[in-house]
Amino acid sequence: MDPQGGHYLNKAAVLSLLGAARMTQLLLGCTIIALVTHSAGYNHAYGIFCMFVWCFCFAMTLVVFTMDVTRLPCCMPISWDNLTVAFSMLATLMYITASVVYPVYFLRSRCSGESCEERNYRIAVTVCSSFCCFAYAAEVFLTRAKPGHVVGYMATLSGLLKVIQAFVACIIFGALANGSEYTRHIPTQYCVAVYSLCFAITVLVVAVTVSGKTSALRIPFDRFVIIYTFLATLLYLSAALVWPIFSFDKKYGTPGRPDDCPSENCPWDSKLVVAVFTHVNLVLYFSDLIYSQRIRFITSSPA
Repeated sequence: MDPQGGHYLNKAAVLSLLGAARMTQLLLGCTIIALVTHSAGYNHAYGIFCMFVWCFCFAMTLVVFTMDVTRLPCCMPISWDNLTVAFSMLATLMYITASVVYPVYFLRSRCSGESCEERNYRIAVTVCSSFCCFAYAAEVFLTRAKPGHVVGYMATLSGLLKVIQAFVACIIFGALANGSEYTRHIPTQYCVAVYSLCFAITVLVVAVTVSGKTSALRIPFDRFVIIYTFLATLLYLSAALVWPIFSFDKKYGTPGRPDDCPSENCPWDSKLVVAVFTHVNLVLYFSDLIYSQRIRFITSSPA
């Protein structure tokens, strides 16, 4: 007991729906890592990516859960509520990606004899990873902004959309790096500049919010976010028009997938991925802009 009669440990971090969600995340994450390292396997780049997702999310969840139980966030110069909700949103997206990528690349071949045991382990990994998506989504649902409650910016729909926008931009960068041939035309290089600029500022907004330094900006945070979101929407709109023209128009690119294009590392496929997710991010930024008109920002997390 402390001098004021409070407990050193936070029982609510365990005996609550949020605590149950985090313990489920830890249990499933530990199970996935054990199955993969035991027999399921994670060779090739895609398997390494999935293993990174599972290990990173498990480690971060363990840190978050431990610090909540021990009440250490009150001693840290950051906005803890903004940090945890941003991480849970990111972890949800990462787990969804891993839950799709892993079975696509590790459950394609038929099994026979001893390989069937390995396949069964991989099926178990896929099932556990899929269930863990719901555990992280449940945390997002429990910590999101609710009518009448004062919360940090990252708990609002606009804040959650910022995390999704940055994640989608990472998918675009991955496709750009995978032989997209974006350097062939100046307009496609302009699109890459748009993706990079919007990603950098979005990450900056999230970082400033999590650090609790929004009041350090020379203009009000709400005005800065709305102006940036408006400009990002216009920039993505231009990229959504320019990229398909210089990638799939007969004059500059190839309308259809070439017959001699390899099944993996095909430039046309990468261009298509960039085009699709450019439009996805355009919708996300436009939705963010609309929602930003309806909320009242706060410059610090609630006590």
